[in-house]
Amino acid sequence: MSHETNGRGRQTASQLNGYSDGDLSSYALPDHRLRRKLDDSSKTPLVLVACGSFSPITNLHLRMFEMVADHVRFHTEYEIVGGYLSPVSDAYKKAGLASAKHRVAMCDLAVDQTSNWLMVDPWEAIQKEYTRTALVLDHFDHEVNVVRGGAETSSGERKRVHVALLAGADLIGTMSTPGVWSESDLDHILARYGAFIVERTGTDIDEALSHLQPWKENIHVIPQLIQNDVSSTKIRQSLKKAMSVRYLIPAQVIKYIQQHGLYIDDSAVPGIYSKENRSGTPTPDRVSDLEGLRS
Repeated sequence: MSHETNGRGRQTASQLNGYSDGDLSSYALPDHRLRRKLDDSSKTPLVLVACGSFSPITNLHLRMFEMVADHVRFHTEYEIVGGYLSPVSDAYKKAGLASAKHRVAMCDLAVDQTSNWLMVDPWEAIQKEYTRTALVLDHFDHEVNVVRGGAETSSGERKRVHVALLAGADLIGTMSTPGVWSESDLDHILARYGAFIVERTGTDIDEALSHLQPWKENIHVIPQLIQNDVSSTKIRQSLKKAMSVRYLIPAQVIKYIQQHGLYIDDSAVPGIYSKENRSGTPTPDRVSDLEGLRS
């Protein structure tokens, strides 16, 4: 997979400090690694979007993109033209959630020198209110296809870019649990966009998929050939105990956490987040302790 960069449209995490909550007047989708032309004009261009807390981002979050990229290349008619991390806003009010500016900064550091196709979009992070996943995907669809006109083929034809959700297997488990997601949002996400789901130990994928039959053709399940059970929750717990997290999260992120004193005091590093302590948070359309992505 080759990747062009256009040198435009990059917004660094430091710019988050210039936003007042919800002020989008200076916002522009980062597109410095978004490819505008297909290598194979017969393929359908694809943008992957991972929504999550990323508190902090881990190597598994990054590996998931690469696992899905392999699956797309060998088993689908898609061609990836870009990938985005979309950190949730502070309005999510999850225990252990570092401020949006820190989480966006850590995501930026994680992909800056390690990837030539991943980007961090601050749009969701700067919202005053919690933003449902369906609306986040709508945002990317609008920015990539309406504002930027999709992708170009070798003949100059414009093709609509397909936007899809990337997530851990725990997500499918919550989607099949009654009352966690609204039926309208499930249909909007899975019928219009679809999802690439990376398997994770402890999640019964087949059982979960049995409850999502109307959308089964749009759900791509990717096995973890090399098992990785890292989660942000476990990282925070290790940091609280002053244990090493080297090689579990990017080195630049470790340095940032140390510089800013994140995840040290008890209030910032809880145990496993549970349904019992969700009082006061917006009714989620995605559970907050998704170990694969939202932990």
